[in-house]
Amino acid sequence: MMDINEIREYLPHRYPFLLVDRVLELDMEAKRIRAYKNVTINEPFFNGHFPQHPIMPGVLVIESMAQAAGILGYRLLDVTPADGALYYFVGSDKVRIRQPVLPGDQLMLDARVVSAKRTIWKFDCQATVDGKPVASAEIICAERKL
Repeated sequence: MMDINEIREYLPHRYPFLLVDRVLELDMEAKRIRAYKNVTINEPFFNGHFPQHPIMPGVLVIESMAQAAGILGYRLLDVTPADGALYYFVGSDKVRIRQPVLPGDQLMLDARVVSAKRTIWKFDCQATVDGKPVASAEIICAERKL
């Protein structure tokens, strides 16, 4: 549904912090998104995050979910960072890391809107690898004008 070039229009992040590679589904009516991050051994964090047993840091798994949620928020409001709007990750609840994410994994990211009040959005987010849950969280984002 969205390739990396379109994703870059909606997320201000750039290498090495852009953590969404493709959007597979974007259901505006159900207010949900499905995207993925291909995790490769070339990621810069693997050099220091247990070089003998490389795993993706859990905080980056959560950030990946937040970025997918951010794309959904931008699309629902029909704005981009170029319009002067930025979404900040401002909080999380019910965070669970269930298993490590390894080089070679495809990290599937699912997010849906739980609530939206003024400029504060709450998303229910799930991350899976091969259909198995690896992380979940309620992600809270706030829109700020530049």
